[in-house]
Amino acid sequence: MKVIAFNGSPRKEGNTYTLLQTVLKQLEEHDIETELIQVGNRNIHGCIGCGKCRTNGNNRCIFDDDIINECIEKIVEADGIILGTPVYFGGLSAQMKAFIDRVGYVTRPGRLLKRKVCSAVVSQRRDGAIAAFNSMNNLFTISEAIVVGANYWNLGLGRAAGDVVNDTEGIDNMKNLGDNMAWLLDKIK
Repeated sequence: MKVIAFNGSPRKEGNTYTLLQTVLKQLEEHDIETELIQVGNRNIHGCIGCGKCRTNGNNRCIFDDDIINECIEKIVEADGIILGTPVYFGGLSAQMKAFIDRVGYVTRPGRLLKRKVCSAVVSQRRDGAIAAFNSMNNLFTISEAIVVGANYWNLGLGRAAGDVVNDTEGIDNMKNLGDNMAWLLDKIK
């Protein structure tokens, strides 16, 4: 089994990265292969709603000069998916929003996320985590994915890179999320 995490933070090794790594480490303890893909510092086109991904029927976006088509291929092969973003102005990072829009448009017609085990993870300073969390989970629920939670919303608190490690409740929640994902993946397989 394999779980792919996508880090939507422009800070390659910031708080979102730390939270995602905590979940992935927990999954690895259950012998689940993991991979973390950095998308937040990449130049990702926004979706233009052209519909070519639907009419072409090849599970690819017409924009082929960024990371999205490579990410879609990895998503199709994965058993589980985790999306992570920091909170920017009360919502997702721009890169994660573009990622969700493009991946969503391409994967919906073929129901490519159906029954994949998925979760969203958010790092925040003060507020906006639930809006960002819901936005990522909206991709999963409309795509017939199975959304996994933990013992609290999947978020961690911190401002400067590394601050989130001081949020012991948030870190423990990420470990719990990893355990819950592993349990469900085992039950499904």
